[in-house]
Amino acid sequence: MYEILKRFCPRTEFNSYESMKKNFRIVVPENFNFGFDVVDAWADIDENKPALLWTDDSGEVRAFTFGDIRAQSNRAVHFLQAQGVRKGDVVMLILKQRPEVWFLLTALHKMGAVALPASYQLTPKDLRYRLALSEAKMLITVADDDVVNYAQVALQDSPGVHTYATVGDKAVPGAIDYRKVIGDYSPLLERPTGKAATVNTDPLLIYFSSGTTGLPKMVRHDQTSPLGHIPNALFWQQVADGKVHLTQSDSGWAKFAWGKIYGQWICGASIGAYDTEKFVPSAMLDALARLKPYTFCAPATIYRFLMKEDLSGYDFSFIAHASLAGEPLNPEVFRQIESKTGLRIYEGFGQSESSVLLANFPWDEIRPGSMGKPAPQYDIFLMNEEGGSCEDGEVGAICVRDAAAKHVTGLFQEYWKDEAATAKAFQFGHYSTGDTAWRDADGYYWFVGRNDDVIKCSGYRIGPFEVESALMEHPGVLECAVTAYPDPLRGEVVKATVVLARGHSASDEIKREMQDLVKRVTAPYKYPRVVEFVDALPKTSSGKIMRTQIRANDLQKVKETKEA
Repeated sequence: MYEILKRFCPRTEFNSYESMKKNFRIVVPENFNFGFDVVDAWADIDENKPALLWTDDSGEVRAFTFGDIRAQSNRAVHFLQAQGVRKGDVVMLILKQRPEVWFLLTALHKMGAVALPASYQLTPKDLRYRLALSEAKMLITVADDDVVNYAQVALQDSPGVHTYATVGDKAVPGAIDYRKVIGDYSPLLERPTGKAATVNTDPLLIYFSSGTTGLPKMVRHDQTSPLGHIPNALFWQQVADGKVHLTQSDSGWAKFAWGKIYGQWICGASIGAYDTEKFVPSAMLDALARLKPYTFCAPATIYRFLMKEDLSGYDFSFIAHASLAGEPLNPEVFRQIESKTGLRIYEGFGQSESSVLLANFPWDEIRPGSMGKPAPQYDIFLMNEEGGSCEDGEVGAICVRDAAAKHVTGLFQEYWKDEAATAKAFQFGHYSTGDTAWRDADGYYWFVGRNDDVIKCSGYRIGPFEVESALMEHPGVLECAVTAYPDPLRGEVVKATVVLARGHSASDEIKREMQDLVKRVTAPYKYPRVVEFVDALPKTSSGKIMRTQIRANDLQKVKETKEA
């Protein structure tokens, strides 16, 4: 059990959070390489050990062992080298959850090339920007028409990209058909030595930040980053050696690194993959029945929709542990999911820049609505505007102490090619996440909002999450987003954008009910003066609500009204 994990973590069993926080440590080997030291190491122990269990909306199920991943990733190394990709070169991957994403990521790690995972929702403008800034040498996408059409438009203005390949069941003009040619390459590979070998400071991954306050930035992680995800899998998601873990995430998002490859494979778990473009509750439930994951993690969006479904006919007994990340979980959703399924959801918090920073761990009672306590390798504190520490109950920025001066396994190194953004993020020597929270007397952290999401109304600072949690207690609310709305008298007022549950219709009456509910549950000044009912909220492909888009749309409407 956990043969590979024990090579990096001398101690993995603890009887309290305090013991884990004090005594857990990660041993980082010299020249660590995830492809060789984890994937191939498991295959050396047992090449038939389950590594990946894949399904899609057709109902097909495919299983891959660590021996399969080793062979397929070795073939992929030879393929990439044949296309001129070398150590240090950037390769963009838009592969949704095709099995090839695991083969190619492992291959890129083995050869020291830099993986740039990206979302299938990117427009040609988005693609051009990312390809140019990263100086990507190769682009590999799924062969789906919408992705291919956007990629081909972007490639017309991307002279630095010398090769385009597609993964699918059909040929694409001008692209290499990966599945057609990959069988021509050898499944054998010698580990590189000398200058061709990776060192720990070499770049491994680049994620583009969400760009909530400007153009997206490149988040650079080094070769040791996978080891920082061990606490994610072991203590928060509680994966088990030989058991299936399913985190529902597209491969273009950092949640994939959190829950679909690194910590899970280090712990010996098999990755569950449900390859779908659009979340449909009934289809998700059917996929769960096929994969039967022992542990399950999903964004808040999935839990919010499942909460409103009739789950009485479904068996969830195969799930031993459920977790959530991506957005904070409203307490009402927690209570409803527990009531309907028996599952208690363990929330975690982090970013593209990190592994899990805060989480609800198994030794302490879950407090619904709380992000939990700091992960073992991070010295977390709340920082005020002067760079000092906040007291319990005081709202401040979530920070990693002294991160500029020391290497923290799992934390990014820099915003690549953006010294100003890096300096701003590491102000006062600490890494500031840009998210705000408060801490209670027992050490639990409670999310307030992004710095730029906090609403400033008549001198009050209002965190959107608290208002959203109150609104979720109304039976007519399926989803909601609370944002600032421009107001000439108060500067900003609270606005609620609401998706109604089945059986409820928009009306002045239901609007007043929601406003009165917020006044009762929180405070009168926090109630939404503006309520808009919509069919759907704008979201990223990882399920995060795009509050910036709601604010931008509202600002444009106000501007047009003034000009009319």
